[in-house]
Amino acid sequence: MRQFFKYVLATITGIFILGLLGLVLLVGFVAALASSDKEVTVANDSVLELKLDRPIAERESRDSFASAFSNQADNIGLDQLKATIRRAKDDGDIKGIFLNVELVQVGMASLEEVRNALIDFKKSGKFIVAYADAASEKSYYLTSVANRIYLNPQGTLEFNGLSSETMYYKNLFDKAGIQPQIFRVGSFKSAVEPFFRENMSDSARLQTSSFLNSINDFTLGNVAAARKIAPARLKVISDSMLVHNADDAKRLGLVTHLGYYDQALDYMKGKLGVEKDEKLSLVNLGDYSKVEDDEENSSSNRIAVVYADGDIVTGKGGNDNIGSTRFAEAIRKARLDDKVKAVVLRVNSPGGSSLASDIIYREVMLTKKVKPIVCSMSDVAASGGYFIAMGCDTIVAHPNTITGSIGVFGVLPNVEPLLRDKLGITTDRVTTGKFSDFPTVTRALTPFEKTQFQNEINRIYADFTTKAAQGRHMPVERLRGYASGRVWSGSEAKARGLVDVLGSYDDALRIAARRAKLKEGDYRIQKLPRQKTFAESIFSGFSEEAKLRLVKEEMGPMYPVYQQYKKLSEMKGAQMRMPFEVNIQ
Repeated sequence: MRQFFKYVLATITGIFILGLLGLVLLVGFVAALASSDKEVTVANDSVLELKLDRPIAERESRDSFASAFSNQADNIGLDQLKATIRRAKDDGDIKGIFLNVELVQVGMASLEEVRNALIDFKKSGKFIVAYADAASEKSYYLTSVANRIYLNPQGTLEFNGLSSETMYYKNLFDKAGIQPQIFRVGSFKSAVEPFFRENMSDSARLQTSSFLNSINDFTLGNVAAARKIAPARLKVISDSMLVHNADDAKRLGLVTHLGYYDQALDYMKGKLGVEKDEKLSLVNLGDYSKVEDDEENSSSNRIAVVYADGDIVTGKGGNDNIGSTRFAEAIRKARLDDKVKAVVLRVNSPGGSSLASDIIYREVMLTKKVKPIVCSMSDVAASGGYFIAMGCDTIVAHPNTITGSIGVFGVLPNVEPLLRDKLGITTDRVTTGKFSDFPTVTRALTPFEKTQFQNEINRIYADFTTKAAQGRHMPVERLRGYASGRVWSGSEAKARGLVDVLGSYDDALRIAARRAKLKEGDYRIQKLPRQKTFAESIFSGFSEEAKLRLVKEEMGPMYPVYQQYKKLSEMKGAQMRMPFEVNIQ
């Protein structure tokens, strides 16, 4: 009887907790809806405040539990941010932009798009004022376009060049008893190096140095033009790390003023004729995006923009990767829709599954036969990311885009030493044929099996380079000279014919419209694939998101190792991936 009452009490407690959770969710939904329906008006002489304190992604997402209650997206959508700046340029009530930045979380090409949008905003004659307590290299690059740059007198400014660091796991695998069996094509295909080396190979160092210096020279040139400092002088300042504190930054002309947040506000008040004891009308990014647009486009013509962001995987995938099934369906939908006159494939991917890449590539080629399809490369469009792009009519890349990496690899771990020597576990098997258990991770491959695996990698590489050569209209021998898994910056890739145009997403959109014979303003943008709603994310992905957050908090600085393990465990079949995780700082 006691056991019976215990189960009843547990059931009642469970129902109570479930009901309480439902009530909390309901309150969150109501609060979010009420906040989203709130009418936003912009007063005269307002300033648009861009506080870039969240990651900038290709598209805004609101699929986390936290976003529902705060009514703040999990990230900042690049497309929305640029549209907001464009709109503020023509809004008579907005007199300037206040850039409140410290640590901008964004890739180099996306950063360039935001910076170019700010430069275009200045053409209206309106001002841009920037403030930072401390500025990272990327943050300063963005604020360098401002009319006035305020840096906290006790703050710091990072201006010492770019770097890229790679983690290597050979010693970890040795200690764990894991033997990675590696197959690859291309002397530069170094995606697998972290699994069997302790440091960079000469080829990996060569390509990293090449594209990193290309990007650094490009950014230094732009900063030099914005701050009116000779490029050679600016390079000395950067290479010699002459900026140690705020005083150095001011003395060397990198910032215009040393001051605090309130002093930056006071300057803008004076510029707008607002008394110091009065409040400056600051409109934040989230509120300004809710202001109704009086000039809604009613055209029936559409240009479909397919956002391919993340690793390329087989199946439907999720919001943070490129599932072959979901993206093939999205491109197919655009192809079969008569209202869609052209397609822009926006790629931000280091690659992934070769099979998944080929499935998406097929839909690109089918679309190319019936309507224009233009690729817009974002921060990264490499390996499998380049594969899905190479069939487009025109490829548009940023000078700072990381692209190329035309190569293939496969990794099959042998965990037999881990099981036997570390855990005391042995395996045995019965097969109906000599190779019935191939492939397996519980024994080493035989020489014959290794040859078969390598032959398959070679076949996929031949297919990759042949299709790339056809797409780029060049002999396959010449294409393979640029391949071998080597990574290029957008500028380097353009010089070698791997991309057609250096430009932005907006340039790609204009090219697509021109090829479809559409006039400016005579089309609307249709964004694909459809993003999950918050409710869909709650029921399909909340548990995974909660798990990921807990793991991240628990592992701290070791989280990148866990990420690499997850990626390695999810690699199925031959892979078209970047040579390593590129994180430019």
